[in-house]
Amino acid sequence: MRKVYPFSVLACLLLTLSASAQLKVQPPSAHTDHRPVLVCFGDSLTAGPGVDPGQSYPDYLQALLDQRHIRYRVDNQGISGNTTKDGVQRLPQVLALHPAVAVVEFGGNDGLRGLPIADTRANLDQIVATLRRSGIKVALAGITLPPDYGPDYIQQFNQTYTLLAKKYRVPMLPFLLKDVYGVPGMMQRDRTHATARGNQVVARNVLTLVLPLLKK
Repeated sequence: MRKVYPFSVLACLLLTLSASAQLKVQPPSAHTDHRPVLVCFGDSLTAGPGVDPGQSYPDYLQALLDQRHIRYRVDNQGISGNTTKDGVQRLPQVLALHPAVAVVEFGGNDGLRGLPIADTRANLDQIVATLRRSGIKVALAGITLPPDYGPDYIQQFNQTYTLLAKKYRVPMLPFLLKDVYGVPGMMQRDRTHATARGNQVVARNVLTLVLPLLKK
């Protein structure tokens, strides 16, 4: 004979099971993660379009830090299509994260659109200066342009990162896609964004850049 439970008992059982399921599936949130934040602040090269979730360079950077037992939480603040002007506008969102370290990667979209170098430099200057004034350690990741943009424009564009790094005495990676750009299997078909394999190399490049800024 089938045993019949009173409604009140069934209700309690259902509530208990539901609560247990929620406890099991809820991932740890940023509110419960007390590690200092390392923010990767940039455009699509940071965001990681065209690869599966978990395959952007900030994702691989987190894995490298975890392997070395360096307790930082990497926060990917990359947005595809962003210019340096967009970066300036997003500064309040980044500051709200209270990061200890910021890897700043902007400028590629400015250059591809042929925007005035002076504007790009002024915007990047404002980004770095604002972060530094807030007590955030900054590392600068540079990028360059295809040769058809002309040697004069490219030279001035590349100098932007060198000048800012010297002005604010921050470490700089001259080319974020070092050992990635032009290497078979490392770049997507658009020849602009790294593949998952390429992003692993980028993460190693960035780790070398930021290691001196991290508390072991």
